[in-house]
Amino acid sequence: MFRISQYMEEIAHPTPLGPKRNPPGPVVIWNLIRRCNLTCKHCYSISADKDFPGELPTAEIYGVMDDLKRFRVPVLILSGGEPLLRPDIFDIASRAKGLGFYVGLSSNGTLIDESNIRRIAETDFNYVGISLDGIRETHDKFRRMKGAFEKSLHGIRLCRDLGLKVGVRFTMTQDNAHDLPGLLKLVEDEGIDRFYFSHLNYAGRGNKNRKDDAHHQMTRRAMDLLFDTCWEYQQRGLNKEFTTGNNDADGVYFLHWVEKRFPDKAAHVRAKLVQWGGNSSGVNVANIDNLGNVHPDTMWWHHTLGNVRERPFPEIWTDVSDPIMAGLKAKPRKVGGRCSVCIHFDICDGNTRVRAQQLTGDPWAEDPGCYLTDEEIGLK
Repeated sequence: MFRISQYMEEIAHPTPLGPKRNPPGPVVIWNLIRRCNLTCKHCYSISADKDFPGELPTAEIYGVMDDLKRFRVPVLILSGGEPLLRPDIFDIASRAKGLGFYVGLSSNGTLIDESNIRRIAETDFNYVGISLDGIRETHDKFRRMKGAFEKSLHGIRLCRDLGLKVGVRFTMTQDNAHDLPGLLKLVEDEGIDRFYFSHLNYAGRGNKNRKDDAHHQMTRRAMDLLFDTCWEYQQRGLNKEFTTGNNDADGVYFLHWVEKRFPDKAAHVRAKLVQWGGNSSGVNVANIDNLGNVHPDTMWWHHTLGNVRERPFPEIWTDVSDPIMAGLKAKPRKVGGRCSVCIHFDICDGNTRVRAQQLTGDPWAEDPGCYLTDEEIGLK
């Protein structure tokens, strides 16, 4: 995850570099249930409105939670499917809070209403993230449910009005990129705390004519808009968090944005970005799916490291006999192609790796989702 707001603050109010502090354990995104009341186009878990056999019951979840606590995992993001469809979701979340985890709820928002908002507030989630794919018609089309936008927006407002930290998550594609300005306006108008921009972790396009590639140009325009908007908010004193995910080239693109607008701050920002270090799949980000399978992150469901019913999570996570985990944990990672000669490799660490693996079969090939030009990575 790239925290845009944090680096905007470094432009406005630089802080000393200081030592790098690694988190004590990985953030765990836990897909507690695969069932969902929606069938969204870009769902990575391929959920549906039906029960899936073999999911971890409450008692097993508690046992795994104890292992995660002993392993010093700081954050649990409770996801799905739609986690609010689990009858025990509030018991699970309350126990996690009692153990001292930072607990997030990742929901589509359509099931947050007057019947459960008090229970959600009493559970005291540290953060509630709700996905919006655009404004009204666009969102409803992506979610394949008429009225989904209004239901989700209603859920956002209920959370906001009861003092919960709430954010909008947006995954951009060619079919909804036109709604990004409207969503940013919505975030301001509705007093929403956070905006998370997710790149579509598609298998990839060709690497030729990168300057003219529609996906890459669309991404660059979106990043410019996000950076400009975030800086404007920072200058106006609006306290909102902007973050991006699934493309760590964002850090390098941000450095170029800084070099053009604040050249005197570029060296400082670059040092901070190097300290961040880019992609952390398999290192500081983990995923447990609904069956207890462990993955390097949520985009690696096709690659299982082990199952928490068979081995404790700490044992699975520290096992580098798996070649994917060994490669992800290597510092620096051994990546080929353009990535191997990029002058900013120390910022992004080769990006997510899953696009390269899906497109070429080689997880260590260059990232086809990198939207930076050859000039920007020092090849010309």
